[in-house]
Amino acid sequence: MSSAIESLVSYRSDSDSENESDCSSRNDINDPDATAHLKPLPSGPTMTLAVLNAAPEVAVKESVETGQHLDPALKEVTFNPTFETLFAPEFGPINPFKSQQMAAPRNMLSGYAEPAHLNDFMFEQQRRTFSTFGYALDPSVGTAEVTNSSYIGAVDEAEKNKGITVFEAAAKTGDKRKKVKGGEAGEIETFLGPWAKYADEKDGAKPSEEMQKELDEITAKRQKKGRNEEEAPAEEKTVLHVKDMYDYQGRSYLHVPQDVGINLRTADVPDKCYLPKKQIHVWTGHTKGVSAIRLFPASGHLLLSASMDCKIKLWEVYNERRCIRTFIGHSKAVRDICYNNDGTKFMSAAYDRYLKLWDTETGQCISRFTNRKVPYCVKFNPDEDKQNLFVAGMSDKKIVQWDIRTGEVVQEYDRHLGAVNTITFVDENRRFVSTSDDKSLRVWEWDIPVDFKYIAEPSMHSMPAVTLSPNGKWLACQSMDNQILIFGAQNRFRLNKKKIFKGHMVAGYACQVDFSPDMSYVVSGDADGKLNIWDWKTTKLYHRIKAHDKVCISALWHPHETSKVITCGWDGLIKLWD
Repeated sequence: MSSAIESLVSYRSDSDSENESDCSSRNDINDPDATAHLKPLPSGPTMTLAVLNAAPEVAVKESVETGQHLDPALKEVTFNPTFETLFAPEFGPINPFKSQQMAAPRNMLSGYAEPAHLNDFMFEQQRRTFSTFGYALDPSVGTAEVTNSSYIGAVDEAEKNKGITVFEAAAKTGDKRKKVKGGEAGEIETFLGPWAKYADEKDGAKPSEEMQKELDEITAKRQKKGRNEEEAPAEEKTVLHVKDMYDYQGRSYLHVPQDVGINLRTADVPDKCYLPKKQIHVWTGHTKGVSAIRLFPASGHLLLSASMDCKIKLWEVYNERRCIRTFIGHSKAVRDICYNNDGTKFMSAAYDRYLKLWDTETGQCISRFTNRKVPYCVKFNPDEDKQNLFVAGMSDKKIVQWDIRTGEVVQEYDRHLGAVNTITFVDENRRFVSTSDDKSLRVWEWDIPVDFKYIAEPSMHSMPAVTLSPNGKWLACQSMDNQILIFGAQNRFRLNKKKIFKGHMVAGYACQVDFSPDMSYVVSGDADGKLNIWDWKTTKLYHRIKAHDKVCISALWHPHETSKVITCGWDGLIKLWD
């Protein structure tokens, strides 16, 4: 025990003297007199201590510059490593999924092409020659001693073509025709340059005299035919389907009935409306799809329908619900119809490019209007003192205003960038709102051909059907992204983001929207032929009825009834629901 303590003490004294010598050597290393007084170290028993390596076992380190490896698990380093070697990144485990293909370098799309003795042009020349003619020079044979055996691929073809390449072939078959010589480059008038014609080239591709005569005859015939089609409107006629046009008191069918259980003469609206549940009547008679329906103004005792079979029909809403009269006068599908204020006349717009004014009672066509464009919508001005004026949205992006007394265009509103789909009068008929295929909504002052409000957002879609609410405060717009959007109809025309009605499928169809008279429900048809009913306050889809086999294009809520809704579809049927 005492020997161990002695050895420790001697080890300490050794280390102390060592430290002192270190300090003195550091201070006086250059002074020879300073080293003279140093004594030799005492020789005694020393204790050797084991060198421990505290580094954890990790992967090998590698210096990027030197390429030397250092294993952190090593306890002894036999050389003097640099800073970079000591602090080089440690290698992680080998990627088990790394394939040879992944590891291989790539200098082209299909892999790695080693540098070859061929230059790029020679390689491309031989590759193209092989893909065109089927032969190429054997790359293992030098180009100096070219024989027939020097080719690979179609050797026979190579013999036949004498080993010609694609570039040489193009040069041989090139156009050798002589061009007309022009003046020098400095002479602007006579210089032809690369645009000079060939000497044997004929001047243009003009037809001969005989051919020119034939062509003139054909174009003249076409123009004449086109004019005839435009100038000749279809002949108008009408068919009365009831036995007597007047009753025993001399009243026509325009007279509002008083024996239907409700007073149709007043402007009263029902206090509370209810959801329609079942179908109670079907009006049949149209042979093709029905495109629009309109109720008689104020009373709603008659229903006018426009169809793709080119006919317009007038129906009874009450009593026997008969078809009263058919108006025939369009040669193509009827697109839109509109009553005047008292319902004695109505306007029809059709794809034959004509707008026609009809007498509702007699069925006579009073006048016709056209500007050789397709009218997409038509509206009378609702003001009592402007009943002689109507506006029509046309396929040529214009809204045209006609006077029915003179038959002339009195105003054109030309600001839209696409065909005009709807026109709706707002703000006590002082203004009207139009929508178009250009996905915008414009507001106009009457008779001023510049829109004072233009609404177009990047997120907006085309809105081909618009309805004004019964209280005149809101516009319901059927949007092509399967939503009904509500815009304020007073002052700001701002989108009401809280009232968006969804859940139906209408993309591609102008399905007409309507409100219940008490403003508690919103109704619309859809592309699947369903009648959709939403709650106005909560925008919740309350009810959905399968109404038609094809598209349900329009839905009207009767203005005097609590739950009567009329729908029409492209199956040619008009249905009454209650």
